[in-house]
Amino acid sequence: MTARAEAPKATRGRIDKRRAILDAAFTVFTRRGYAQACMQEIADEAGVAKPTLYNHLQDKESVFRAAMETVAESVAAENVAAVERLRNPGPDLRADLDAVSRRMLKVCCSERSQALRRLAFAAAADFPDLLESVHSRTALGLGEALADRLARLSLTGRLRPCDPAVAAEQFLALLTGPLEACSRLGTRKVPAARTAAIAAAAVDTFLRAYGPAEAG
Repeated sequence: MTARAEAPKATRGRIDKRRAILDAAFTVFTRRGYAQACMQEIADEAGVAKPTLYNHLQDKESVFRAAMETVAESVAAENVAAVERLRNPGPDLRADLDAVSRRMLKVCCSERSQALRRLAFAAAADFPDLLESVHSRTALGLGEALADRLARLSLTGRLRPCDPAVAAEQFLALLTGPLEACSRLGTRKVPAARTAAIAAAAVDTFLRAYGPAEAG
């Protein structure tokens, strides 16, 4: 094997190890919180020596920031993938919107997503910029992707003419508002029947506002 071929393999290995470290770190931070977590526990969780941890990330704050942003990007990617169904919707737009809504709610209600939100808010006093970073990666990216799909639906007459950014913001609010209410009530795990009801109600309200005029 040539040196040129070995170099990408070594780079890939380093990237994979870094990702394994960040996954382990997020697990530890979720379990212990930022203040109580320590680098040795993260190294043990990742199955690496403590010096290896420092070789990849210089201190606990760097580990925390990188782990949070990595998970935020992963959650965002899952939601954007859900919205992709609206790129080429079938004849029943309501059914497609309902399926997309359910999938996004599933992502939002996952243990990882909930842990991400808890950690971001808990650390907001010490890392206010991190809360903004997590929000921009999850909510803003999803809003832009959804707005793009809604714009296409409006142009093809599947929805009324509208400001797609506003429509996307309102649709997401219909989905996330009830979940925030559940959170305030201390409900961490939202039953599947509840998320299905939230999705159906959100789609119904959205189509009453943005559905084509001839649909009534």
